[in-house]
Amino acid sequence: MNEPIDIALPSLIQRMGGENAKQAKMLLQEYDCQLKRVRRSRNWLLRGDAKMIQSCLLRWQADNSEAFRYLIHKIEVSLQNHADKLEPIEVKLQRLIAQYPNMTLTELMQLTNCSVAEVRLARFNAEI
Repeated sequence: MNEPIDIALPSLIQRMGGENAKQAKMLLQEYDCQLKRVRRSRNWLLRGDAKMIQSCLLRWQADNSEAFRYLIHKIEVSLQNHADKLEPIEVKLQRLIAQYPNMTLTELMQLTNCSVAEVRLARFNAEI
């Protein structure tokens, strides 16, 4: 869950412009994310924690800047594939218990990387 995610951004400079890409790179560094070029190609890669990338995305959406429209769209699409990393552990446990009521405590702990106490509490709350 705490692994960084990678988002491919093909032809970033051509779609956004060099100045906008530099601004995006500086803003992403504030959120401990990296925007870097893939070797010597024109493709770029965004790497960072899913929650931090989402925070940066929300900031761009609030600004409603047309210059970052391409970047916003690519991040939104990619974060849909990593929705499990964005939801809190409690919500994830509730969802898994509701979907798979016969799942053991050990299996739940392995899927969510949480403690026995958290799983037992989620099971107790699900039974109520």
